[in-house]
Amino acid sequence: MEHAIAGASDGAAGAAVTGAPRDLPHVSALRTALLDSRQRWRDLVTLGADLAFETDAWDRFVFIYPDPALGWDAGTLIGQPAELLLADLDGATGFNPFRPTVATRHRRAWLKRPDGTVRCLSFAAAPLLDAAGAIVGTRGMAQDVTEEDGMDAAVAATLRRAEVVDHILWRMRQEVLAPRMMQAALDALVTALGAEGCLLVDLLGDGAHATVLHQVGAPPPQVMHAAMSLLEGGSGDPAHATAPDGRGVLVCPSQTRFGEQAGLALWRLPGGRRWDDDDQRLVASATAIIRVILEHESIQREMARQARTDPLTGLLNRRAFMDEITRRIDRLEREGLPGTLMFIDLDRFKALNDCRGHDVGDEALVLVASLLRATVRPADLVARLGGDEFAMWLDGADDLTAAERAESLRIGAPKLLEEVTVDTGLTLGMSIGIATRWPGRGEALEAVIHRADQAMYQVKRAGRGHWLVARP
Repeated sequence: MEHAIAGASDGAAGAAVTGAPRDLPHVSALRTALLDSRQRWRDLVTLGADLAFETDAWDRFVFIYPDPALGWDAGTLIGQPAELLLADLDGATGFNPFRPTVATRHRRAWLKRPDGTVRCLSFAAAPLLDAAGAIVGTRGMAQDVTEEDGMDAAVAATLRRAEVVDHILWRMRQEVLAPRMMQAALDALVTALGAEGCLLVDLLGDGAHATVLHQVGAPPPQVMHAAMSLLEGGSGDPAHATAPDGRGVLVCPSQTRFGEQAGLALWRLPGGRRWDDDDQRLVASATAIIRVILEHESIQREMARQARTDPLTGLLNRRAFMDEITRRIDRLEREGLPGTLMFIDLDRFKALNDCRGHDVGDEALVLVASLLRATVRPADLVARLGGDEFAMWLDGADDLTAAERAESLRIGAPKLLEEVTVDTGLTLGMSIGIATRWPGRGEALEAVIHRADQAMYQVKRAGRGHWLVARP
């Protein structure tokens, strides 16, 4: 077949087309140019990236370069879900480079190799959008930074620990209350280490037994025994052992600035990967974060306690006392039981303050608080309402039981307080008003308070140092 091509005298190319076949030299030149451009692109990718890829709308590889890629045969990866390469399945770092929603650069993720080792890659990736703006795939490149600048495998582990710690901190920042912060941190740690579960124990507990503070998953008894043996006999550093059921157990102790002693324990399924030095270093780093959360929990508990208690006597304050009674009334109503309120006023307290000063007055209030605590059961409520006014709530008790307690206080208070009234000529006593709330009558708490208060003031007007039951 003949092709007629005319060339201009100035060297500019022109073509006289007598039929489609006469354009073949241009097609050939264009094909050559495209192949050269593609080769240049491949050369640039090879020079600038250790991995280049493209996925479709279902996150499956449609292109991957080089071949092999991270030791994988590129042909076997085409059509496979890209997340199969993720070393932690999106758990430890929280970043999936094969599924970005916006263009991103310098984000790291760990990918698996066929031999089970992992590599840390720094990704630049962007979503592919269709005409409607919907994501239909991802295109990106990555550099292997595991041994960047000649760093060895130990630095790779440091990079991974940093990623895990950053993710734990990120999860913590999503929460406000310390218990939820702790749960988020432990969840992230379990996922990052491929553990079956973990728990945090208070090694001091109730003085006799350790107490579980937080946990992810339920530890089998053999795991619990192995963990406690390691924590109680350890040197303060991470330690690991294999439980009788084959589970690998790793522990790390922790002590807060407030003297609390806790222990973190993780376990893996039988036959799982053994705990190595990198795992121990990571757990030690995580334990430092957990120690901060424990201290935060302690501060929050102390703030809550101070918000509910009287700072001088340690008794409940007015607000906490009333809130707790309200909750208990609901339960007593369901159970068909009474509850009794006692209002107590310390007689001649102002005279003691005027005579001996406020320090002695405070001492008297502390003595009264100790006497009231000793008079009731641990489940009953004792409060300082303010000044020299106190109150008690007796769960499930009627006015007869309360009268017995009141008589005990009437006799015992002056004797106990003699040590602060010596040489003053004063006798400190108690005026007590009693009101019982009976179930099924629908009496409001305010009405019970009013009856007890009025009974107490009747006693004071009648000469003080006695008690009176207010009938409904």
